[in-house]
Amino acid sequence: MYTHNGEDVFVIDGHIHLWDATEENIIHEGGEQFIQCFYDYHTAFTPEEEQWDMDTYRQYGSERMVLDLFRDGYVDMGIFQPTYLTDFYDKGFNTTDQNAELAEQYPERFVLNGSFDPRDGDEGIEHLERLKDDYDIQGVKLYTAEWRGESKGWRLDSDEAFRFLEKCAELGIENIHAHKGPTIRPLNRDAFDVRDVDDAATSFPDLNFIVEHVGFPRVDDFCHIATQETNVYGGLAVAAPFAQNRPRKFAEMMGELLFWVGEDNLLFGSDYGIWEPDWLVPAVMNAELTQEERAEYGVELSPEVKRKIMGENAARLYDIDIEEKKEQFRDDAISQEFGLGDSYEEASAD
Repeated sequence: MYTHNGEDVFVIDGHIHLWDATEENIIHEGGEQFIQCFYDYHTAFTPEEEQWDMDTYRQYGSERMVLDLFRDGYVDMGIFQPTYLTDFYDKGFNTTDQNAELAEQYPERFVLNGSFDPRDGDEGIEHLERLKDDYDIQGVKLYTAEWRGESKGWRLDSDEAFRFLEKCAELGIENIHAHKGPTIRPLNRDAFDVRDVDDAATSFPDLNFIVEHVGFPRVDDFCHIATQETNVYGGLAVAAPFAQNRPRKFAEMMGELLFWVGEDNLLFGSDYGIWEPDWLVPAVMNAELTQEERAEYGVELSPEVKRKIMGENAARLYDIDIEEKKEQFRDDAISQEFGLGDSYEEASAD
């Protein structure tokens, strides 16, 4: 477990991927553009000594992922967020079935999410039902800017999307993670616009809408939607690395997010493997607001607030009992492999 100023912090990384961007898997020039854009984000924010080479970045594999998250990265649990991109990648970029191979090795450590695309119609509904039957998924990751044939995106507030959201509600898939962040080449900026979350959240009050990347760079739009829709949450992947490289910008974003959205509706995510939690978790945990910022926003980045953001809020959405997990992790496969049991024993004793 991560320890901050002598206190244990249970970390649930709410945004992780296990992707295949090898040249053999790319079937469209957009696939190469996509991974190159990811790599630009990686090098722009990752400390120089932590940067990967491009070959590693294309396919780092499950063994390295386990090491980076659990042995070296302070992560206690991770939530897979699939991104299919089947028009770009022959076997998909990062699918639920692919992620399941690792998640089923360590079911106590991973949460496996699915996905849907309303353009798939009846076949898409059947696919969603299969994911629920096979993996009992609690959430889906939605990529509204994904290309599909001649279509270059879809909207969450469309009739077609509402059909799938109704099916999610029927199946008990309550956590709807929508990618609403920076444009990734060659995808279209407008297809990532956060505004379609508004009507969807209003229309489905029993579902939780986690806006990944807090709508960045449209953070203000996101904040004004989330402040009126109590079932809207913010995923901090992409925002979190600003704590390392641009701390004043990070403080500004966190001030706005805490003021409008609130400490109970924000979730940490590393966006692994764009970035690694070994440097990102400490960067976020060590971030502070200045006295002037605290006075302006009327909020604190206190240890209690950080514990909520780093794990407790995700635990609530996914029905994870943190104390039970601490007990379980005293002797699970990961703790045995990496000698982590003592940290959980001490945490349970506290």
